[in-house]
Amino acid sequence: MDTIASLFSFITTPVSWVIVQFHKVYGALFGDDSGWAWGLSIVSLVVLIRICLIPLFVKQIKSTRNMQVLQPKMKAIQERYKNDKQRQSEEMMKLYKETGTNPLSSCLPILAQSPFFFALYHVLSSIASGKKIGAINQDLLDSARQAHIFGAPLAAKFTDSVDKLNSLDATLLDVRVVTAIMIVLMSASQFFTQRQLMTKNVDLTVKTPYMQQQKMLMYIFPVIFAVMGVNFPVGVLVYWLTTNVWTMGQQMYVINQNPTPGSKAQDAYLQRVLKTVDSRGQVRGRTQRRTVKAIVAKGPDRNDIERKFITGLSKKGLAAQEDGTVQKSETAVIEAEGGAGPKRQQPKRQTKAKRQTATTAAGAPKDESAAGSKTSLQKQDAPQDAPQDEKPTSAGKSASGSSRQAKSGQRKGPQRPKHPSKK
Repeated sequence: MDTIASLFSFITTPVSWVIVQFHKVYGALFGDDSGWAWGLSIVSLVVLIRICLIPLFVKQIKSTRNMQVLQPKMKAIQERYKNDKQRQSEEMMKLYKETGTNPLSSCLPILAQSPFFFALYHVLSSIASGKKIGAINQDLLDSARQAHIFGAPLAAKFTDSVDKLNSLDATLLDVRVVTAIMIVLMSASQFFTQRQLMTKNVDLTVKTPYMQQQKMLMYIFPVIFAVMGVNFPVGVLVYWLTTNVWTMGQQMYVINQNPTPGSKAQDAYLQRVLKTVDSRGQVRGRTQRRTVKAIVAKGPDRNDIERKFITGLSKKGLAAQEDGTVQKSETAVIEAEGGAGPKRQQPKRQTKAKRQTATTAAGAPKDESAAGSKTSLQKQDAPQDAPQDEKPTSAGKSASGSSRQAKSGQRKGPQRPKHPSKK
């Protein structure tokens, strides 16, 4: 570890100078030799570094989401060119270039703060060894060695021997209790941060190997931090615990305000927007308007959660606009009910008896004399001069009974005239 820390020795002077400046401020409040003055100086260093890394954190979020979206395409490329690794790499790079995705962006915050971490480790190790380093002179060195946090010196480790701890004016029990609690808190914060990302801010509609990898890291990272933590000085544990808590809070804010599309966090966020619209009658805040604007711009490409949100607005008689606002709309309720107007009722199906009665009534003669003459004609033999275009209906058959009265071997209905040779 000393070899790795020495590689970042070029940044130890700026880091030590920043700590000294913060120590001057907190020393005036708590005393120069107080553990709170030196501990808060380290915490302030973390906050300053993380503020500077916010732009990289935003890039990390965008890169992580782009990688989640590209996982199906990446898997298809791997299957297509599984026997040609060079072509596979070329297609992957082409896909990254077309979508503007950088796989290394997700690691940028960790890579960027690594030099500061190792520089701080080197500074605290030098303090434990009684060596001046960077902006820390002999007076500051003596003050830092006397600083204790809950009875544990800043430069003490969990694995330090009793003799070394006695030289730092500390006991083995105090140091191990304090370091053990910090290691547990550090690992727990790391686990909660990763779990929060996997359970709330992941698109549930996309099942990719990337999600399985993240689940594995959720359990592996806390174990790694716990194993490495026993070799960290108390000051470094303060640094790492503070940066974990910062990351957890920062991620919680992002999940609540800018969730991943298709995730549980997006569903919860849009439900909060609906409640706001219901109580205030309008979208509140620039962030919510930007979210509604993005949903409207997607059109038919919306996911199920976004369609549910648009339907919720329609049921309230509101319609989302292109600028991210909502307005009252008379057609919104109709669209929410699933139609463009009132539904047309289908006529009820009548029974067979009613249909026959209706047909008989429609085909019956209007006056009784005509009906009587027609009946008398139907009782006689079928006339030869009957009109050819007159066709009996089913109702007529039941009314006149001509089909039942027809002789055997004789056709039903009007008969065709016989040929003169057959008379």
